[in-house]
Amino acid sequence: MTCFGQSMKPILKIGSTLKFKKQDTYEKGDIVFCKINKRFIDAHKIIKTNKVKGFLIANNHGKENGWTNTIYGRAVTATHKGYLKTL
Repeated sequence: MTCFGQSMKPILKIGSTLKFKKQDTYEKGDIVFCKINKRFIDAHKIIKTNKVKGFLIANNHGKENGWTNTIYGRAVTATHKGYLKTL
C-alpha cells in the first residue's frame, strides 16, 4: 500500500510503500491498517489500548481518529525511493 499525506512524518515519507502483516496481538506504537466508523485508516499508530474499547488510533502529530477493534495488519516495512525501512 502506498501512503500519501504528511500525517505520519517523519516516520513515513510521502509515497512510501508499506508492507503489512496480520498479527494476533498489537501494541502501543504499532503502525496499523485499520477501520474506524466504516472508514479505512491506512497507516496510523496505536496510542492507547483498552480491554473494552480496543485500540485508540492517531497520526504522528497527535490527531486522534478514534477507537477500533478492527485491525487488518501492522506495517512491518516501508520502502521509499529504493530504501527499505523496518518498522
